[in-house]
Amino acid sequence: MSSRSAIVGFRWIVALLLIAAVPFDGNAESMKAGTSHSWSVRWQPKLLVNGSPVLLQVTSPRALESLSGKWLDHEVFFSFDTRSKTWQGIAGASLETKPGKYVLTLVGKAKGGNELSFEQSIPVGKAKYRQISVTVPKQYTEPNPEQLHEIDQDKALKQRVLGQVSPERDWAGKFLPPVSAPISDVFGTARVFNGNVLSVHQGLDFGVPAGTPVNALNAGTVLLAQMLFFEGNCVVLDHGQGLLTIYMHLSKIEVKEGERVTRGQEIALSGGTGRATGPHLHVAVRWEGIYLDPTILLSLRMP
Repeated sequence: MSSRSAIVGFRWIVALLLIAAVPFDGNAESMKAGTSHSWSVRWQPKLLVNGSPVLLQVTSPRALESLSGKWLDHEVFFSFDTRSKTWQGIAGASLETKPGKYVLTLVGKAKGGNELSFEQSIPVGKAKYRQISVTVPKQYTEPNPEQLHEIDQDKALKQRVLGQVSPERDWAGKFLPPVSAPISDVFGTARVFNGNVLSVHQGLDFGVPAGTPVNALNAGTVLLAQMLFFEGNCVVLDHGQGLLTIYMHLSKIEVKEGERVTRGQEIALSGGTGRATGPHLHVAVRWEGIYLDPTILLSLRMP
């Protein structure tokens, strides 16, 4: 081989190596080195902020028997959707999440026990939340000893119930609004109760009169159905993959703990029980211990 041919051949080798070293990034396909196929990681909403739930859709370069993930120090549970031929999982960024890029780590198990791993950076921005003042009965800001005892009992119960994580997916299809009514207060609002007690509104308020039918956002299992001090009559549904929905201030509960419910099923009637300024429905979304914006969950496009 001539020296000129050797130089040309060397340049081609270098060029090919440089092309192979360039990763594909963003909300699209990313190439896995050493394979002729690619991973695809997509998420909704495309522009994530603190307090946002996220639907993850993953396509792997090989057929997998299972897929697991970790993001923001939380486990992400995936299930395979035969219609879209993607692995789907629910996750979320808490209100305390600072702007930045956070790595989603994926581990898949193929037939024969072989493992495939992949990492994808997902950016999280900062949302703007407002502050309002609210007046409620004094017992909800300055409870007496008997009421403090009741609050402590509720706290222990809520820690046990809300701490449950079911890996298997129960939800299916788009999440539906619990009532057909305007939103009267949004997620993330900083509330000052009676001038001095500060809390963050961790759900959505719907301005409906007492007795309005309340429907399940999606299919799931009833974890809690009883009266609590602050929440009033309260129902908690487990939708799987670590996702819970919570319905508060109800006038009547129409389901029992352990009961399976379907998407859109009537589970209660709205009211004004607990720490409420008047009749309305409060709905919260909780994923693995953090509260997320229900508005975004309701807007997700399900494949």
